Amino acid sequence: MNEDQFKGKWKQIKGEVKQKYADLTDDDLLYAEGKSDELLGRLQEKTGKSKEQLKDEIANW
Repeated sequence: MNEDQFKGKWKQIKGEVKQKYADLTDDDLLYAEGKSDELLGRLQEKTGKSKEQLKDEIANW
């Protein structure tokens, strides 16, 4: 999964979350997006794997 595919998947998820939880704002979802970037960075640091490898693992979970 490349960066564009990952971003596209995230946009789909954001749309579904907005539909299900209408009281969430774009700021709420932007915060969550930042946290996912932080999580990927931490996983990368701990495992030594590239972000691309980690994204692939997560996508295939």
